[in-house]
Amino acid sequence: MECVNGSLVREFVFLGFSSLAGLQRLLFAVFLVVYLFTLGTNAIIISTVVLDRALHTPMYFFLAVLSCFETCYTFVIVPKMLVDLLAQKKAISFLGCAIQMFSFLFLGCSHSFLLAAMGYDRYVAICDPLRYTVLMGHGVCVGLVAAACTCGFTVAQIITSLVFHLPFHSSNQLHHFFCDISPVLKVASHHTHFSQIVIIMLCALVLIIPLLLILVSYICIISAILQFPSTLGRYKAFSTCASHLIIVIVHYGCASFIYLRLKSNYSSSQDALISVSYTILTPLFNPMIYSLRNKEFKSALQRVVGRTICLS
Repeated sequence: MECVNGSLVREFVFLGFSSLAGLQRLLFAVFLVVYLFTLGTNAIIISTVVLDRALHTPMYFFLAVLSCFETCYTFVIVPKMLVDLLAQKKAISFLGCAIQMFSFLFLGCSHSFLLAAMGYDRYVAICDPLRYTVLMGHGVCVGLVAAACTCGFTVAQIITSLVFHLPFHSSNQLHHFFCDISPVLKVASHHTHFSQIVIIMLCALVLIIPLLLILVSYICIISAILQFPSTLGRYKAFSTCASHLIIVIVHYGCASFIYLRLKSNYSSSQDALISVSYTILTPLFNPMIYSLRNKEFKSALQRVVGRTICLS
């Protein structure tokens, strides 16, 4: 990194909620409750899937991994944000910012590819049910998760390296509440069009490739469902896919809005508001959409609670 007039950025200061100075204690209380509820529901999902053998299926295996990703994803961002809401100086070290960016990119990209794997699972379950246990064996499921993590790790490493090898001096104020790509790039002293294009292309690939795979899966799923003879059968098949589709729409809608723009036409506060939706609110709603409204999961949860009470 270059040093100009002996001044070099050693830390970044978050300004994400500076315009809401009078509401920061209220925001702290609200976000803390949401965060604890998110951790609790994801812990319930993971423990229920692990403890109840009836849920030892590929769909619930992916769901447990998704809950792990979301738990870690919120842990990377929310605790620091909660501390900053009560702190006078909302700062993070240069290295800490790089680690935070890498971690949330790794988990977010892996999340995208995992949603594609879950779409493939639904495709096999509906379009080729007789070979489902063979095509979606434990080794295949673990391999799909490993592939998602490998892709996420590679993309996160490349983007973080490109961003933090830029020179940073003069301004260190980030108009955000965590080290996202766009606000960090804005305070860089200069950056080449090549690095910006590479970052945008990687973000686009992480969003577009899994989304295309999901679309292909659902085109096949819908065409198969429409051939079912009974209305009840079609309804049950659609209901098994509805939760996954809702999460896909929310995840890719928010992520595309933030990361697929060459230049922002929106203010930093609007971007921060959208970021709140996918870093805090989406992980809150996903467990309720995917598990807590699922009859099979609720029955398994009742069995696990009953066995725990009996043992105690």
